[in-house]
Amino acid sequence: MKEYEVYSDLRVPVNSKIIIRLDGRSFHSFAQKMGLAKPYDECFYNVMVEVCKDLFEEFSPIFIYTFSDEISILLENIPFNGRIEKINSVVASFTSSSFALNYDREFPKPVAFDSRIIPVNDCDIYDYFKWRQDEAWRNCVNGYGIHFLKSKYSSSEANEKINGLNLSDIHELLFQNGINLNDVETWKKRGIGIYRKNKEVVGFNKKESKEQVSYRSYIHVDYNLSIFSKEFFNKLF
Repeated sequence: MKEYEVYSDLRVPVNSKIIIRLDGRSFHSFAQKMGLAKPYDECFYNVMVEVCKDLFEEFSPIFIYTFSDEISILLENIPFNGRIEKINSVVASFTSSSFALNYDREFPKPVAFDSRIIPVNDCDIYDYFKWRQDEAWRNCVNGYGIHFLKSKYSSSEANEKINGLNLSDIHELLFQNGINLNDVETWKKRGIGIYRKNKEVVGFNKKESKEQVSYRSYIHVDYNLSIFSKEFFNKLF
């Protein structure tokens, strides 16, 4: 019956890097049922960071980027011999279970993440993450915009008023009402990055009887990402 397994041997291109993008399933209704704070619930984002750290420990990626209920994982060492069916199923289930373990609350129903694989060349990596960071900014502007309008109008009226407004219109509306998005925390505007950095460790070399400096890598959570540039990603490789 092995031959009945659809796409079981479909693999990513040899010697390629991949991005795995995960999205929370029906997290809009999840947020409503959980009563998450608007426009940003810091407890939720703390959990997402812990999930990303778990993913980093498990799959050793180059870089992880998260905003909203989305996680993008840049991998060079591809697990499971590149089998797409295996990667998608294991990473999605690992993410869902990590989220449930790190979230210290009861859920209205089981949570799930979906997973998709994007093979990339080195020259595509900046374009991909810049695209997602631009989406994080749109999320931020729209999130603050609809939150403000709902404080003044009913949900249906607020949705009607925000429809058709572009980002600069919403930005100006907020500014005219005392909300300056330039003052909002960077992670809300640009997302959160997780990657390895080196730290200096000073030890004592008994053989040479002197202090010795070495460097150890650690998982760094970057809440103050710059606007992505090609140089940023070149430094990660």
